[in-house]
Amino acid sequence: MTPPYLSPGDKVGIVSTAKRCEPHEINDALGILNNWGLAPVIGRNAFSSDGYLAGTDEERLSDLQQMLDDTEIKAVFFTKGGYGTLRIIDSIDWTAFKANPKWLVGYSDITLLHCHVHNFGIQTLHAVMLQGMPGSTPESSESIRKALFGESLSYEIPALPENRSVDAIEGTLVGGNLSMLYSVLGSVTDIDTTDKILFIEEIDEYLYHYERMLLALKRAGKLSGLKAVIVGSMVDIKEATLPFGRNDRQITLEHFDCPVYFGFPSGHISDNRALILGREIRISDKGDTVKYEFI
Repeated sequence: MTPPYLSPGDKVGIVSTAKRCEPHEINDALGILNNWGLAPVIGRNAFSSDGYLAGTDEERLSDLQQMLDDTEIKAVFFTKGGYGTLRIIDSIDWTAFKANPKWLVGYSDITLLHCHVHNFGIQTLHAVMLQGMPGSTPESSESIRKALFGESLSYEIPALPENRSVDAIEGTLVGGNLSMLYSVLGSVTDIDTTDKILFIEEIDEYLYHYERMLLALKRAGKLSGLKAVIVGSMVDIKEATLPFGRNDRQITLEHFDCPVYFGFPSGHISDNRALILGREIRISDKGDTVKYEFI
């Protein structure tokens, strides 16, 4: 199910479910939303703090629940990722949301919500969050606007020599941050990846940590039956004390037996293009480039 597209004048919710946020960190992003003709509604506890977190579990849950339940709110934007959504996800009441779906916009820690909502058959938007929006590339913000307002969305990205490619393939896109996919294994938030195209991205992990997470997904059956995998940014995937002996792309190719496409601009980088999770995507090998087209 595709949530209703946005129109100028629509209200959109602003919430913090993870790392704490200061008002000045999202002021410029709110200006971008205003320029799109949207009316941001900031959650009461969006700037609260409880140590690392943006308020207590009860405060963060209260804001998200209010935005999910309010039928005047047409999309929910998250201020930051980091950590914290896992602490509240089992307390969310999804009844009103399932009756009146709306776009959820974020990535990283918000992968938890993308996965959970995917199991309802509802599409979500993997995209830069408000804190990062002003520092992201113009293409990143524009891709969010296009997706939310119902415009066609496609990308043509340079092909990398490590790609394991086919002429064309299509399937439903799922995934997000690898650590989050790893953290939901065996839970009600876990997703079925069979016959789907998996997207992964990661930041700040040792190479052996990266492989361990892939192996956990592999042993759980998440890497078998995939149509393809899209690999986004892999930021600071580093050696530990002893050299691991293979880099992250070599590790990836070892554990996936389907087409693999590296270098998609999404994740913890300034060029963080929006991806519509739960929607069909067609991947086409154009020789020097790879085209990704939502259909």
